[in-house]
Amino acid sequence: MVPAESLSTIFSTFTLISLAELGDKSQLVCMALAARHRHMPVILGAASAFVILNTLAVLFGAGVAVWVPERVIAGVVAVLFTLFGIHALRVQEDGDGEVVQERPGHTLFVTTLSLIFVAEFGDKTQIAVAGLAGSMESVSVWIGATIALITVSILGVWAGRTLLQRLPLVWLHRVAGGIFLLFAVLAAWRALVGLNAPV
Repeated sequence: MVPAESLSTIFSTFTLISLAELGDKSQLVCMALAARHRHMPVILGAASAFVILNTLAVLFGAGVAVWVPERVIAGVVAVLFTLFGIHALRVQEDGDGEVVQERPGHTLFVTTLSLIFVAEFGDKTQIAVAGLAGSMESVSVWIGATIALITVSILGVWAGRTLLQRLPLVWLHRVAGGIFLLFAVLAAWRALVGLNAPV
């Protein structure tokens, strides 16, 4: 049976990452490609890209946690999540109007994988996953983040741009911003408790 703490980490990571990624670049890539091509290679390419990206993020976050004191990591996470939260709260438009350029000479699977890898590498979502992995149980963070990103990609493939435009994505971004700020407060509290703890 999965421990309650792991389930909580998976659920909280899933909620944060899925809300943060709705209407973001990777979902637009999936929507644009799936509108003209078969769905399954797009889904498999996106899933593979997120498995690689999340593995790198978790390894980095967990690796940093070994060498850097927990209170320092918590402080950095608090600052980063505050910035992400403020950015999400200030989003004014439902989409960014980016045009997805396909890569000629590649299979659809490789095209999707490479486009999403380039779009998401070093993005706020990957940084958030690394930050969570540095302060929470890393395997649970990986599971929650990977399920979230694959779910959002599948939503983009099957829901399509028309359905998603009916959703108030601005408000979803604001909810994501609120959750980022909540995680920032929790991380700041952990940093302060660590600073006040006896050496």
